[in-house]
Amino acid sequence: MHYNWMPEELEERAEYVFQDKALLFQAMTHSSFANEHKYERTKDNERLEFLGDAVLEIISSEFLFLNYPKMPEGDLTKLRASIVCEPTLAVCARELGIDKYLLLGKGEEHTGGRNRDSIVSDAMEALIGAIYLDGGFVNAKEFVQKYILTDIEHKKLFYDSKTILQEIVQRDYKEDEISYVLIGEEGPDHDKTFIIQVKIGAVPVGQGSGRTKKAAEQAAAYQAIIALKGK
Repeated sequence: MHYNWMPEELEERAEYVFQDKALLFQAMTHSSFANEHKYERTKDNERLEFLGDAVLEIISSEFLFLNYPKMPEGDLTKLRASIVCEPTLAVCARELGIDKYLLLGKGEEHTGGRNRDSIVSDAMEALIGAIYLDGGFVNAKEFVQKYILTDIEHKKLFYDSKTILQEIVQRDYKEDEISYVLIGEEGPDHDKTFIIQVKIGAVPVGQGSGRTKKAAEQAAAYQAIIALKGK
């Protein structure tokens, strides 16, 4: 293993010890790092992410099917989307500390890639794929249940934030309307992060960021709900 990179701490946090450490290394390797180390044939985590995404979908689908026996298909689909969407996966990844162990190219590191939801959530999916390959479905399922399929109602709130904020405003702020304003953009064109501010009338009440404007609006609405509940 190169770069003196042996994050036993991450294995401890994930409560899974890899038989093949190269899989863990690959799961944390962003394409920008792999491109800088082509001569060493370093592999990035994109193929593992592809696999992990599929593994996560079947595990989360089974979990919801068994735990919400009366929920119709359309609502199950929506709830699953709230669990596996980029912002919620990024939150789970940061709670696990994945952002600290990412291997990024110098340019990506310099432009704040370690803090970007898209990169962190992709690494989370890649880690699921790596655990699946290394230890099979049972270990992957245990990991997902422990670190992703938790606090479901909170994640549902995040996913439905714009709708919930609209309901709060209609109930408590009769005259005022909600507006979402783009106040900034970060990162390269192929992986841009949008920063959105949400206002009730003329008053800013929340701010959020995301890979798409829609995701940033959801994040801003979520922060607004938390702020309004605090009041």
